[in-house]
Amino acid sequence: VQLVESGGGLVQPGGSLRLSCTASVLTVSSYRMSWHRQAPGKERELVAVSTNAGGTTSYAESVKGRFTISTDKAKNTVYLQMNSLKPEDTAVYYCNAQGLNIPVDYWGQGTQVTVSS
Repeated sequence: VQLVESGGGLVQPGGSLRLSCTASVLTVSSYRMSWHRQAPGKERELVAVSTNAGGTTSYAESVKGRFTISTDKAKNTVYLQMNSLKPEDTAVYYCNAQGLNIPVDYWGQGTQVTVSS
């Protein structure tokens, strides 16, 4: 099983980025898919969750209204659209797949997002 994130980079405050998480072997629509982030010196935090291929989503209060998690079943990919980015959104963003009926937990390698002028 492999989760590969992409789409990170440097963006100015107020800008947008879209992160992608493409899975191999597992089917994203059959897992609880989530995005997490970890800033330097801080603990990893949950940003957004999607189950049932986007049928149910939830967000951290700090990103609600700015970030959107979505799923493309055909591409077996989960996205995180990030708008109105702030410097405090700077972190390494990780994709996670958690089994709904089996005790498995997979992580991607992370992608760096830096929000700075």
